[in-house]
Order: sequence, then C-alpha cells, then structure tokens
Amino acid sequence: MTTAFIAIDVQNDFCPGGALAVNDGDAVVDPINALMDKYDHVILTQDWHPAGHSSFASQHDGHDPLTAITMPYGAQTLWPDHCIQGTKGAEFHARLNVTRAELIIRKGYRRAIDSYSAFFENDHQTTTGLAGYLNDRGISHVVMAGLATDFCVAYSAIDAMTCGFSCQVVMDASRAIDLGGSLAAMTDAMTSAGVTLVNSADLT
Repeated sequence: MTTAFIAIDVQNDFCPGGALAVNDGDAVVDPINALMDKYDHVILTQDWHPAGHSSFASQHDGHDPLTAITMPYGAQTLWPDHCIQGTKGAEFHARLNVTRAELIIRKGYRRAIDSYSAFFENDHQTTTGLAGYLNDRGISHVVMAGLATDFCVAYSAIDAMTCGFSCQVVMDASRAIDLGGSLAAMTDAMTSAGVTLVNSADLT
C-alpha cells in the first residue's frame, strides 16, 4: 500500500491572529512537520480565494459570518474574508515545512463556489484533480491532518473514501472550528464513511 500524507490548509488566516482563526490552530504545525518525515509522498492544500468570493459574508447584505445561506450548489456557511490570493493570510504558516511537498492543491479559487474538500468543490462534482494525481502515482492510502477538523479535513477525508482511497485522519494534529456542534457531527460522518481516526502515536 502506497501512502501519501496530506496537510490541509495550514495557513496564517486559520491560525491565531488570522481572519478565520481556529482555536489553537498553530499547534498543528510541529506535529504535521513530524508526520511529513514519515512519508515519501507529501501534499499540501491551500485555500486560495479571489477577493469578493461568494462564500464571504461581506458579499451578502444582511448576513453575518458563520451563518448559512443556500447557494445554487446547496447550503453554504458564510465566512469572514480570508485566504485571499496573494495576501499574508493565504500564505502557509512560517514554520510549516513546505519544502517536503511534491504537490500543492489550491482550492476555492472559483469565485462562485466554495471548496472545503481537497478532492471536490462544494458542488461535489467539480474535481480538483487530486484523485487523478494519486491514482497516477499508485497511491491507495492517504493520511490527513490540518485545519479545520470539522470542515476541510473532514470533507477531504470523506471524499477520499468516496474516490476509492483508504484514509486516516490524525486528530491530535488537527484542530476544529466546532460551529454549532459541527465537530461531533463531522466526526460521526467520517467514521460512518469508513475513515479511521488516529493520533500521531498510532502511526509508525
């Protein structure tokens, strides 16, 4: 079984002081760097929104961040403006070992649709190309960690299973937003999809 490690969205805007800071988000950096050393294949994802992205609450009069609306592709949580292309907030955390990455998947760059998953945009039809890359490299198993557990990590893990890969999520190298119980809901969704939840010490 050939494995790839995928670090999800370890970016400044998701770390303390960022526009969409995840509580304790920067605590994932050192564990993720250590995990990178265990695997020959390392992939990073990067939220990469144009200014005025449709998922930003600022683009919807009368709607506050962290509320939900219905978009043509389904339910969409509205976010503060974050990870805007070319800004400091969109950059990877300074301590992240980006030199280990063989591939960086940028997502969320289409203005009209958000993209939580490393595999699909939120319509669950438009692909990022990651599945094809993994298949072409003969990779059958993925290990994931990063930000945020209950959004981009969970959606990526579930979609990995949908695309035919086995998947582990490293919980102690991930942190959650936990919006209205979303952590418990998405943890259940991951396990129901067949994702294995582990801690760093479980991985040899």
